[in-house]
Amino acid sequence: MVVTESSPGVSPRLIRSMLIPAVGLALVLALLAAATVPIRDRLYLSVAQTVEASFLGPVAGLIADKGLLALVAFTAVLAAWSWRNDRRGFGTLVVGGIGVVSAYLSSELVKLVVTEPRPCRALGIETVLECPEVGDWSWPSNHSVIAASFATACILAAPRLIWVVAPVAALLAFSRVMAGVHYVHDVLSGVALGVLVVSLVVAALLPFALRFPLLSQGPHPDVRAVRTAAGRRENDEDPSTRRRNN
Repeated sequence: MVVTESSPGVSPRLIRSMLIPAVGLALVLALLAAATVPIRDRLYLSVAQTVEASFLGPVAGLIADKGLLALVAFTAVLAAWSWRNDRRGFGTLVVGGIGVVSAYLSSELVKLVVTEPRPCRALGIETVLECPEVGDWSWPSNHSVIAASFATACILAAPRLIWVVAPVAALLAFSRVMAGVHYVHDVLSGVALGVLVVSLVVAALLPFALRFPLLSQGPHPDVRAVRTAAGRRENDEDPSTRRRNN
Protein backbone atom coordinates (compact mmCIF):
# COMPACT_ATOMS: atom_id res chain seq x y z
CA MET A 1 0.00 0.00 0.00
CA VAL A 2 1.51 3.28 -1.10
CA VAL A 3 1.58 6.08 1.44
CA THR A 4 0.03 9.28 0.13
CA GLU A 5 -0.78 12.60 1.67
CA SER A 6 -4.50 12.03 1.14
CA SER A 7 -6.29 8.87 0.20
CA PRO A 8 -8.02 9.04 -3.22
CA GLY A 9 -10.90 7.01 -1.85
CA VAL A 10 -12.06 9.30 0.96
CA SER A 11 -13.07 12.59 -0.64
CA PRO A 12 -16.82 13.26 -0.39
CA ARG A 13 -17.08 13.73 -4.17
CA LEU A 14 -15.57 10.33 -4.88
CA ILE A 15 -17.67 8.68 -2.18
CA ARG A 16 -20.79 10.05 -3.83
CA SER A 17 -19.63 8.84 -7.21
CA MET A 18 -19.12 5.37 -5.76
CA LEU A 19 -22.69 5.36 -4.46
CA ILE A 20 -24.11 4.71 -7.92
CA PRO A 21 -22.07 1.49 -8.48
CA ALA A 22 -22.95 0.38 -4.94
CA VAL A 23 -26.66 0.83 -5.55
CA GLY A 24 -26.31 -0.91 -8.92
CA LEU A 25 -24.50 -3.87 -7.37
CA ALA A 26 -27.06 -4.16 -4.59
CA LEU A 27 -29.87 -4.12 -7.15
CA VAL A 28 -28.24 -6.84 -9.25
CA LEU A 29 -27.67 -9.02 -6.19
CA ALA A 30 -31.25 -8.48 -5.04
CA LEU A 31 -32.56 -9.54 -8.46
CA LEU A 32 -30.33 -12.63 -8.44
CA ALA A 33 -31.59 -13.48 -4.96
CA ALA A 34 -35.19 -13.18 -6.12
CA ALA A 35 -34.44 -15.36 -9.15
CA THR A 36 -33.11 -18.18 -6.96
CA VAL A 37 -36.15 -18.32 -4.64
CA PRO A 38 -38.24 -20.65 -6.87
CA ILE A 39 -35.38 -23.18 -6.96
CA ARG A 40 -33.98 -22.46 -3.51
CA ASP A 41 -34.29 -26.02 -2.18
CA ARG A 42 -32.65 -27.56 -5.23
CA LEU A 43 -29.79 -25.08 -5.17
CA TYR A 44 -29.27 -25.45 -1.46
CA LEU A 45 -29.25 -29.26 -1.51
CA SER A 46 -26.90 -29.43 -4.49
CA VAL A 47 -24.34 -27.33 -2.62
CA ALA A 48 -24.81 -28.31 1.03
CA GLN A 49 -25.06 -32.08 0.51
CA THR A 50 -22.15 -32.16 -1.93
CA VAL A 51 -19.85 -30.27 0.43
CA GLU A 52 -20.97 -32.20 3.52
CA ALA A 53 -20.09 -35.51 1.85
CA SER A 54 -16.71 -34.33 0.54
CA PHE A 55 -13.28 -33.48 1.95
CA LEU A 56 -14.23 -29.80 1.66
CA GLY A 57 -16.66 -30.09 4.55
CA PRO A 58 -14.25 -29.27 7.42
CA VAL A 59 -12.68 -26.41 5.44
CA ALA A 60 -16.08 -24.93 4.58
CA GLY A 61 -17.17 -25.26 8.18
CA LEU A 62 -14.09 -23.49 9.47
CA ILE A 63 -14.48 -20.62 7.00
CA ALA A 64 -18.20 -20.30 7.67
CA ASP A 65 -17.76 -20.34 11.44
CA LYS A 66 -14.51 -18.41 12.02
CA GLY A 67 -13.61 -16.77 8.72
CA LEU A 68 -15.31 -13.51 9.56
CA LEU A 69 -12.74 -12.93 12.30
CA ALA A 70 -10.00 -12.69 9.66
CA LEU A 71 -11.85 -9.90 7.84
CA VAL A 72 -12.44 -8.05 11.10
CA ALA A 73 -8.73 -8.36 11.95
CA PHE A 74 -7.76 -7.10 8.48
CA THR A 75 -10.01 -4.08 8.96
CA ALA A 76 -8.39 -3.38 12.33
CA VAL A 77 -4.93 -3.48 10.73
CA LEU A 78 -6.11 -1.12 8.00
CA ALA A 79 -7.53 1.22 10.64
CA ALA A 80 -4.21 1.27 12.51
CA TRP A 81 -2.30 1.94 9.28
CA SER A 82 -4.76 4.68 8.28
CA TRP A 83 -4.54 6.36 11.68
CA ARG A 84 -0.79 6.62 11.17
CA ASN A 85 -0.65 7.46 7.48
CA ASP A 86 -4.04 8.66 6.23
CA ARG A 87 -6.39 10.27 8.73
CA ARG A 88 -9.11 10.80 6.15
CA GLY A 89 -8.96 7.11 5.33
CA PHE A 90 -9.29 6.42 9.03
CA GLY A 91 -12.31 8.71 9.13
CA THR A 92 -13.88 6.70 6.33
CA LEU A 93 -13.41 3.51 8.33
CA VAL A 94 -14.92 5.12 11.42
CA VAL A 95 -18.00 6.19 9.49
CA GLY A 96 -18.00 2.81 7.76
CA GLY A 97 -18.10 1.22 11.21
CA ILE A 98 -21.35 3.08 11.86
CA GLY A 99 -22.56 1.63 8.56
CA VAL A 100 -21.59 -1.89 9.65
CA VAL A 101 -23.63 -1.56 12.85
CA SER A 102 -26.55 -0.06 10.92
CA ALA A 103 -26.48 -2.89 8.38
CA TYR A 104 -26.42 -5.53 11.12
CA LEU A 105 -29.34 -3.94 12.97
CA SER A 106 -31.26 -3.69 9.71
CA SER A 107 -30.63 -7.37 9.05
CA GLU A 108 -31.84 -8.34 12.52
CA LEU A 109 -35.00 -6.27 12.04
CA VAL A 110 -35.74 -7.93 8.70
CA LYS A 111 -35.22 -11.37 10.23
CA LEU A 112 -37.78 -10.62 12.94
CA VAL A 113 -40.31 -9.53 10.31
CA VAL A 114 -39.76 -12.31 7.74
CA THR A 115 -39.02 -15.24 10.13
CA GLU A 116 -37.84 -17.63 7.42
CA PRO A 117 -36.79 -21.02 8.88
CA ARG A 118 -33.25 -22.25 8.32
CA PRO A 119 -32.99 -24.65 5.35
CA CYS A 120 -31.27 -27.28 7.47
CA ARG A 121 -34.38 -27.38 9.67
CA ALA A 122 -36.93 -27.04 6.90
CA LEU A 123 -35.37 -29.88 4.89
CA GLY A 124 -34.00 -31.91 7.78
CA ILE A 125 -30.59 -32.85 6.36
CA GLU A 126 -27.15 -33.40 7.83
CA THR A 127 -24.95 -30.33 7.39
CA VAL A 128 -21.34 -29.34 8.02
CA LEU A 129 -22.28 -26.92 10.81
CA GLU A 130 -24.88 -27.67 13.44
CA CYS A 131 -28.23 -26.20 12.46
CA PRO A 132 -29.05 -23.07 14.52
CA GLU A 133 -31.88 -23.16 17.02
CA VAL A 134 -35.48 -22.38 16.13
CA GLY A 135 -35.92 -18.61 16.20
CA ASP A 136 -32.52 -17.95 14.66
CA TRP A 137 -34.01 -17.07 11.31
CA SER A 138 -32.46 -17.52 7.89
CA TRP A 139 -33.15 -14.48 5.67
CA PRO A 140 -30.98 -12.52 5.26
CA SER A 141 -27.66 -14.02 6.32
CA ASN A 142 -26.12 -11.94 9.11
CA HIS A 143 -22.64 -13.28 8.35
CA SER A 144 -23.02 -12.17 4.74
CA VAL A 145 -24.27 -8.74 5.80
CA ILE A 146 -21.32 -8.23 8.14
CA ALA A 147 -18.74 -9.56 5.66
CA ALA A 148 -20.03 -7.29 2.89
CA SER A 149 -20.23 -4.34 5.29
CA PHE A 150 -16.62 -4.64 6.45
CA ALA A 151 -15.44 -5.18 2.87
CA THR A 152 -17.33 -2.12 1.64
CA ALA A 153 -15.90 0.06 4.42
CA CYS A 154 -12.36 -1.08 3.55
CA ILE A 155 -12.90 -0.45 -0.17
CA LEU A 156 -14.26 3.04 0.40
CA ALA A 157 -11.24 3.84 2.59
CA ALA A 158 -8.68 2.24 0.23
CA PRO A 159 -10.22 1.41 -3.18
CA ARG A 160 -7.24 -0.68 -4.32
CA LEU A 161 -8.10 -3.23 -1.63
CA ILE A 162 -11.17 -4.28 -3.61
CA TRP A 163 -9.17 -7.13 -5.16
CA VAL A 164 -8.40 -8.46 -1.69
CA VAL A 165 -11.49 -7.91 0.44
CA ALA A 166 -14.22 -8.45 -2.18
CA PRO A 167 -13.23 -12.09 -2.92
CA VAL A 168 -12.80 -12.75 0.80
CA ALA A 169 -16.28 -11.39 1.56
CA ALA A 170 -17.79 -13.43 -1.29
CA LEU A 171 -16.11 -16.59 0.00
CA LEU A 172 -17.31 -15.95 3.55
CA ALA A 173 -20.86 -15.41 2.33
CA PHE A 174 -21.00 -18.49 0.09
CA SER A 175 -19.41 -20.65 2.79
CA ARG A 176 -22.63 -20.24 4.76
CA VAL A 177 -24.43 -22.14 2.00
CA MET A 178 -21.67 -24.75 1.80
CA ALA A 179 -21.90 -25.24 5.57
CA GLY A 180 -25.63 -25.84 5.22
CA VAL A 181 -27.01 -23.01 7.36
CA HIS A 182 -28.34 -20.66 4.65
CA TYR A 183 -30.08 -20.62 1.29
CA VAL A 184 -28.36 -18.99 -1.69
CA HIS A 185 -30.84 -16.12 -1.67
CA ASP A 186 -30.05 -15.50 2.01
CA VAL A 187 -26.40 -14.72 1.29
CA LEU A 188 -27.05 -12.76 -1.91
CA SER A 189 -29.56 -10.58 -0.06
CA GLY A 190 -27.17 -10.20 2.87
CA VAL A 191 -24.34 -9.01 0.66
CA ALA A 192 -26.67 -6.56 -1.11
CA LEU A 193 -27.87 -5.15 2.21
CA GLY A 194 -24.34 -4.77 3.59
CA VAL A 195 -23.01 -2.99 0.50
CA LEU A 196 -25.99 -0.68 0.22
CA VAL A 197 -26.28 0.38 3.87
CA VAL A 198 -22.57 1.05 4.40
CA SER A 199 -22.31 3.01 1.15
CA LEU A 200 -25.32 5.14 2.05
CA VAL A 201 -24.06 5.81 5.58
CA VAL A 202 -20.56 6.74 4.39
CA ALA A 203 -21.91 9.01 1.64
CA ALA A 204 -24.21 10.75 4.14
CA LEU A 205 -21.90 11.10 7.14
CA LEU A 206 -18.35 11.36 5.81
CA PRO A 207 -18.58 15.05 4.78
CA PHE A 208 -19.55 15.86 8.38
CA ALA A 209 -16.89 13.59 9.88
CA LEU A 210 -14.18 15.30 7.82
CA ARG A 211 -14.98 18.61 9.52
CA PHE A 212 -13.08 17.30 12.54
CA PRO A 213 -9.40 18.29 12.15
CA LEU A 214 -8.26 14.96 13.58
CA LEU A 215 -9.89 13.13 10.66
CA SER A 216 -9.36 15.63 7.85
CA GLN A 217 -5.59 16.03 8.02
CA GLY A 218 -3.09 13.88 6.16
CA PRO A 219 -0.59 11.55 7.84
CA HIS A 220 0.13 11.56 11.56
CA PRO A 221 2.30 14.58 12.51
CA ASP A 222 5.25 12.33 13.38
CA VAL A 223 5.07 10.76 9.91
CA ARG A 224 4.98 14.18 8.24
CA ALA A 225 8.00 15.28 10.27
CA VAL A 226 9.99 12.22 9.22
CA ARG A 227 9.10 12.78 5.56
CA THR A 228 10.04 16.45 5.75
CA ALA A 229 13.39 15.63 7.29
CA ALA A 230 14.02 12.94 4.67
CA GLY A 231 13.18 15.40 1.89
CA ARG A 232 15.60 17.97 3.27
CA ARG A 233 18.40 15.40 3.46
CA GLU A 234 17.78 14.43 -0.16
CA ASN A 235 17.99 18.08 -1.24
CA ASP A 236 21.18 18.61 0.75
CA GLU A 237 22.79 15.56 -0.86
CA ASP A 238 21.73 16.48 -4.41
CA PRO A 239 24.69 18.25 -6.18
CA SER A 240 22.36 20.02 -8.63
CA THR A 241 20.45 21.51 -5.71
CA ARG A 242 23.66 22.80 -4.13
CA ARG A 243 24.77 24.38 -7.42
CA ARG A 244 21.43 26.17 -7.82
CA ASN A 245 21.63 27.44 -4.25
CA ASN A 246 25.17 28.72 -4.82
